[in-house]
Amino acid sequence: MEITRLGFGSWAVSGSGWTFSWGATDDTESIAAIRHALDAGVNWIDTAAVYGLGHSEELVGKAIADLPEADRPYVFTKVGLVWDPDDPSAAPRRIMKPASVRRELEGSLRRLGVDHIDLYQVHYPDTGESLEYAGGGFGAVSPNATPLEEYWQVMADLKAEGKVRAIGLSNHTPDLLQAAEKIAHVDVIQPPFSAINRSSADEIAWAQAHETGVIVYSPLQSGLLTGAFSAERVAGLPAEDWRTAHHDFTTGLTANLQLAEALRPIAERHGRTVAEVAIAWALAWPGITGAIVGARKSAQVDGWIGAGTFELDPADIEEIATAITVSGAGSGPARHA
Repeated sequence: MEITRLGFGSWAVSGSGWTFSWGATDDTESIAAIRHALDAGVNWIDTAAVYGLGHSEELVGKAIADLPEADRPYVFTKVGLVWDPDDPSAAPRRIMKPASVRRELEGSLRRLGVDHIDLYQVHYPDTGESLEYAGGGFGAVSPNATPLEEYWQVMADLKAEGKVRAIGLSNHTPDLLQAAEKIAHVDVIQPPFSAINRSSADEIAWAQAHETGVIVYSPLQSGLLTGAFSAERVAGLPAEDWRTAHHDFTTGLTANLQLAEALRPIAERHGRTVAEVAIAWALAWPGITGAIVGARKSAQVDGWIGAGTFELDPADIEEIATAITVSGAGSGPARHA
């Protein structure tokens, strides 16, 4: 698959009423934003079954339903976070049992209105426990966890059956990637990566060495690197927005906003937005194939769409590395090896 450098991320359009919501959204505006991104040249959409407990996939399905086959984007989704329909506020569980994977696939195909998934990704390693997101920490492994060797074989089987075109691993460490590669080629990985969160540099290096594609998520660090955030705006986020409890928006906020401001002079020199500079920085990292960028309104797409064709020069990249170090924002290497 030949993908554009930018893909539309649909976590933020998933609506309210579930654990990791971004707050209330307008479905009409969300669908318009997806279509606007496609009209601007984006040729893939990334979603997940768990986003809005199925709602995001339904929205993507509506957005692409009446498009001619030749104009349809690639659709990427994820598996392995299972929710309780009787208790939507409960954290989803990380489950990759073979029968559960196949049930999830059928549900995603139905909601998306497609006959195959272009890229099917394991959302997280199976721990058999709830997915807890407090300060970036996740739940412990339970004896009920499905071994990677077992769930990755199921993913390979789905590919062989033609139900999915490519298979990937999201949020998996290099040792798990290496174990999976012995069973079936890891077509794609999806790690978090931004000027704030640089902690996946090792995973990206692994992928580069194994001819594995890399599509990174949160290159704008959930909006912090758009240049539109302030402490006041963060204080005004609705209580149901998951970001209100995350360390990037609490203890790490001052350093993160300082880094975002350091991108502004670079953006002004190039006639670009702060968001475009932040995304271009991520795309410049060796081994990265593309970046997933979200939007809830069409105007937000306009704020980042130019990043796909914008290249920072070496002096810009060095300036950003210095700003990362001075601010103390996030974690991971400020420069690639």
